[in-house]
Amino acid sequence: MAVPVDEATVVARARDAAARDAWAEAYVLLTEADRHPSGALSPGDLDLLADAAWWTGHVDESVTARLRAHAAYGAAGDHRGAGAVAWWLHFEYRSLGRPAAAAGWLHRSRHHLEHVPDCPEQCFLAWTDVDEAMEHGDPAAALAAARRMTRIAVASGDPGLAALSSQTEAAVLLAEGRRAEGMARLDDAMVAVLAGELSGMYTGILFCLALSQCMEAADLARAVEWTDAAMTWCEAPWSQHVRPPEEPSTADVEHAPGSFTDNPFRGLCRIHHVEVLDLLGAWTLAEDEAGRVCAEVMVDSLDVAAEAYYAAGEIRRRQGRLDAAARAYSHAHELGRVPQPGLALLRLAQGKADAAVTGLRLALACDPRHGLLGRARLLAAQTEVTLAVGDVDGAEAAVAELEGLAGTGGVPLLTAMAETARGALALARHEAALIPLRRALAGWLELRVPYEAAQVRMLLAAADRAAGDEEAARLEFVAARAAFERLGALPDARRAAALLTERRRHALPGGLTAREAEVLRLVAEGGTNREIAQALVISEHTVARHLNNIFAKLDVTTRTAASTYAFAHDLLPAPK
Repeated sequence: MAVPVDEATVVARARDAAARDAWAEAYVLLTEADRHPSGALSPGDLDLLADAAWWTGHVDESVTARLRAHAAYGAAGDHRGAGAVAWWLHFEYRSLGRPAAAAGWLHRSRHHLEHVPDCPEQCFLAWTDVDEAMEHGDPAAALAAARRMTRIAVASGDPGLAALSSQTEAAVLLAEGRRAEGMARLDDAMVAVLAGELSGMYTGILFCLALSQCMEAADLARAVEWTDAAMTWCEAPWSQHVRPPEEPSTADVEHAPGSFTDNPFRGLCRIHHVEVLDLLGAWTLAEDEAGRVCAEVMVDSLDVAAEAYYAAGEIRRRQGRLDAAARAYSHAHELGRVPQPGLALLRLAQGKADAAVTGLRLALACDPRHGLLGRARLLAAQTEVTLAVGDVDGAEAAVAELEGLAGTGGVPLLTAMAETARGALALARHEAALIPLRRALAGWLELRVPYEAAQVRMLLAAADRAAGDEEAARLEFVAARAAFERLGALPDARRAAALLTERRRHALPGGLTAREAEVLRLVAEGGTNREIAQALVISEHTVARHLNNIFAKLDVTTRTAASTYAFAHDLLPAPK
């Protein structure tokens, strides 16, 4: 059927808008053309309408338009067009959590393309073959499929497919532990992205995949560089579409995902920005960004919202906002994210050591989805928890595995984690801990990761004090306290302040332990049992038990008398 002139003009404008990545404009124009009583959109324009609907957050309309495009391509005998659309239907149904429909459309795509000579559309089937081979633990088949994808992409002359095939090959090489080769292929793919040579779709896909791989591989330097580039791209003014007034604010993470965004990759990229900001110590901004993630991701990306809730929980836990952290971890769990190791460390802070031990043991044994960095973080937390409960053998096993991960690729982030764990274990065993801890501190400082650097300073201070170097211990405590205060990690800052003037345990008056001295100092400063529990990140029951021991050792019966003893024996923190 001939398309009327006015409708043809609308469609031409829509195609031009899509070519400029003005997807909201393309969506409005194509929807208008599709409703025109005297014409019908071509299969290609229906496919374009599906893309425009997806970009503007109309996921159901995207699927509907793509179903119509597939039928139109089939009616025209265009197997390449039908095969490509069938693959994208497979992709969309899988994202929507409908695996049966996704499998059916993948089979349909293979049927359309199986007798067609090598063509660009077959790159997507090869991409799927890579994923399936990796899921079945067959890296050789995955690499063969990735290289078949590369061969077809290069022959097609499509720069987007060429970059995507390079990234896919990089993923396989990284999974095999061939880090140098994998990162080289990933760099190849990202050159085209950063140069602005690709369409919006390929740019968004490659940013998301590359950022995920950098974090999983613990490559913080690339993650920082590419996350900044991704956010610059995402924040570009894609359209003039106005956000509906009834949509929720992004000021807090405590709301449901699925709000409108004119760039659906924005939330997907922003979650990696949150992770980088968290590591670099920009916690306030990271928590704000986590809230924006939940407002920006669509309903087919709830796993990303889960990561945002988890990241918010991590920040709140370290700031001592334990109830708020627990709520965030709970939201992450509801959306399918196992909230470890953060939840275990929260339980340890709440005095629930058994729950912490069990949670980490199950996460390490049962959760297969963590990458290299995820596994390392679980092991680092296991080291901390097992040492807290006196399980030195368990800590040794965790440290040994963590060192094995760090030794496979010479990754600075993993090396710093392993050196920190080794130093903490040596300190617990009353062995030489200064060398690994100093190496760990140097690593964290070079990476510009302030919270972990401050935690290492606390361990170094304890090691210095054990070695009899009180001056070095004081310097480390002062530096750690300053870093914690800048970050807003108030429980750690209070702990550093309390330990700053602590003498070696045998020098404490009245037979007090170091922990009892901490409690007594806070009592003398007027703290209630609840405030002391929050400051030291322990339970109120534990505070009460410490107070009973303090009263017995000092032969006093009131908080006032205990405070007087603290003043008389110079147990209060030194002024800042």
